[in-house]
Amino acid sequence: MSILEQTIKTIYPQDSSYRDLAKERLDQLALPHWALGDLMDLAIDLAGITRSLKPAVQGKAIVTMAGDHGVVAEGVSKFPQEVTSQMVHNFVNGGAGINALARQAGAEVVVVDMGVAADMDDLARQGKIINKKIGYGTNNIAKGAAMSAANAIRAVEAGIDIANELSGSVDIFGTGDMGIGNTTPSTAIAAVITGKSVAELTGRGTGLDDEQLAHKQQVITKILECNKPDPKNGIDILAKIGGFEIGGIAGLILGAAAQQKPVVVDGFISTAGALIAIAIEPFVRDYIVCAHRSMEPGHRFMQEKIGCRPLLDLNLRLGEGTGAALAMNLVEASVAVLTEVATFEEAAVAGADK
Repeated sequence: MSILEQTIKTIYPQDSSYRDLAKERLDQLALPHWALGDLMDLAIDLAGITRSLKPAVQGKAIVTMAGDHGVVAEGVSKFPQEVTSQMVHNFVNGGAGINALARQAGAEVVVVDMGVAADMDDLARQGKIINKKIGYGTNNIAKGAAMSAANAIRAVEAGIDIANELSGSVDIFGTGDMGIGNTTPSTAIAAVITGKSVAELTGRGTGLDDEQLAHKQQVITKILECNKPDPKNGIDILAKIGGFEIGGIAGLILGAAAQQKPVVVDGFISTAGALIAIAIEPFVRDYIVCAHRSMEPGHRFMQEKIGCRPLLDLNLRLGEGTGAALAMNLVEASVAVLTEVATFEEAAVAGADK
């Protein structure tokens, strides 16, 4: 049995008995009923995910998956492909947005080379990144499949491996990405899975103008016509129109779910990975915390398809895992509400009249 098959077999829905116990306690807290709103809803999810009324969330890791995309040859990004490898070095040196926000949240940043179109061996040998490279960037999806089905499975299993390797020290995972041009495959994935139009879903990525945006929409339409992925088959979607880092993100989510640990999903690219993971195994939906809603117009439709409300809406459009790092503060706050706020009885406070 493959790693992917083994992992899928160990993913179950949240535990309803722990959800009920959490709700029972939250209903009795010494504050107006459900006055902390979404934080209390999240606390119930965390109890159901972890099978505990004291969910462990101290060990935090943002896993930033990096990979390049052949479709940049179509002029869909304002930045050249070499920025991907340059940003990996920036992550390692601690100077990126994700480094600053992860430090603030008390989270480790784990950088994974899933398919950067440059030699990253020196960084891997030094233990500064994890080498899971499937290839030096995907094929140009405007002209054919991104990768073989076998490599799609390899990418997902690499993400599962990362989750397993980190399992001893990590209580809560966050997803992150780096890859010039990756909003294009992510938009194509969104179109296939949500059924929304390319025009509704396509955003400006790193800052395209109107003419460039129209061109990007044309390229994505061509991608869908050329590849025709099966909307019910996550591996087929990933192989035909995805990216190595998107597959890695999907695998990380599957691995976290198999460990019964929450995974905070970052922005547009990470949510494309989440959609792939759900297409592979629908129960992973129960383990996903949507960090924020990004500036990409398609992100809302993707989150609606998953069935999750984002914790934040801050007009973010960076990726890297930055939104996930920010949201981890709210995850910790949610656990504090569940475990530290006294009930009316514990606080000797009179409850509301019935």
